[in-house]
Amino acid sequence: MSDSTAIKIQFQWAPGRNLPVSEQSDFAVPPAPTFWASMQVTAFLTLRYDPICLQTLERSRNLGCFSMGRTANERSNIRQYARHAPGTQPSSLHEPYCATILRSPRKPLILIPHTLSETTGPVYGHEDIADADNDLTRQHAGEPLGERIIVSGRVLDSNGRALPNALIEIWQANAAGRYVHVNDQHPAPLDPNFTGAGRTLTDGSGNYRFVTIKPGPYPWLNHYNAWRPAHIHFSIFGRAFITRLVTQMYFPGDPLFPYDPIFQSIPDEQARQRMISRFDLETTQPQWATGYRFDIVLRGPEATPFET
Repeated sequence: MSDSTAIKIQFQWAPGRNLPVSEQSDFAVPPAPTFWASMQVTAFLTLRYDPICLQTLERSRNLGCFSMGRTANERSNIRQYARHAPGTQPSSLHEPYCATILRSPRKPLILIPHTLSETTGPVYGHEDIADADNDLTRQHAGEPLGERIIVSGRVLDSNGRALPNALIEIWQANAAGRYVHVNDQHPAPLDPNFTGAGRTLTDGSGNYRFVTIKPGPYPWLNHYNAWRPAHIHFSIFGRAFITRLVTQMYFPGDPLFPYDPIFQSIPDEQARQRMISRFDLETTQPQWATGYRFDIVLRGPEATPFET
C-alpha cells in the first residue's frame, strides 16, 4: 500500500450521485461507510449507492450513528424487512427431495436483526453487460435448436414499486434437457450453438427481457424415474443483499409438477403458482417466438419463492 499521508474520509450525500472517497491509507474500502467515518480508505475509489441506500445512510448520520462505539444505535434504526409468511418458501427439510435430508439444519433457526450489511447493496452499471447477454440465441455462430421464446417481466419490491438497474442472471438446460456442465452426462445431445446462460439489467420501470430457447425436462437421480419439469434458473440482486433472490421459473401446464419434490417443497399452493410463468400473446412475435411473462417480487407477502 502507499505510504502517503492518510486523512479522514469525507462523504458527500446526494441521491443518484457518486460518493467520492479521498486520499490513501492502509485500509481497504469498508462495506458500510456509516460505521467508518473516522477511518481512511484507498484513494480515488468511488462508492455508489442507490437513492434508497443514500437515504438510509443519511438518516444514520443525522442520528449520530457515525462511530464504531455507536453501532448498536445504528442497528436499531435500520428498517427491518418483513419476514416471509409461513409456507410461502421451500421447507429446509422436505424428505421427498433427498438432498435436503443431509443439508437441512437440525436445530431451530435463530433470527437476527437486519444490519446495513443486509439492507444495502451494489448498484450496477452498464459497462459489464454485453449486447448479446440477454439474447441466448445470438451468443454463437449459428442458431440453437429448439422452440425460441421471449421471457419478460418486471422486478418489484415488497411494496409493488419497480426496481430499476437490478441485475438478473439466468441459466438453463437446452431444448434436449441437458446443461453444458461436466456433471450432466445423461444421454441427451449438447447444442454447440447454445450455452444456456445470460444476464441483463432492469430498466427504469423494472422491466427485463430475455430471448432464449425453451428448455426441455431432464432426468435426475432423486428417486426412481425422476424427471424435473422444464425450468429456467433466475438470480436477482435487488437494492440490498437480503433481497437477493435465486429461484426457478416454470412453464404453465407442465404434467411433471405433481411429481417434482423441488416444486412441491413449497407448502403454499398460491406461492407455488408464483413460480409459474404465463403465456403472453402481447410479447409473442408472429412467426418468430412465443412469449412468457414472469414478474418477480423481492420480499413481502407476495414474494416469489426461493429455490431450495
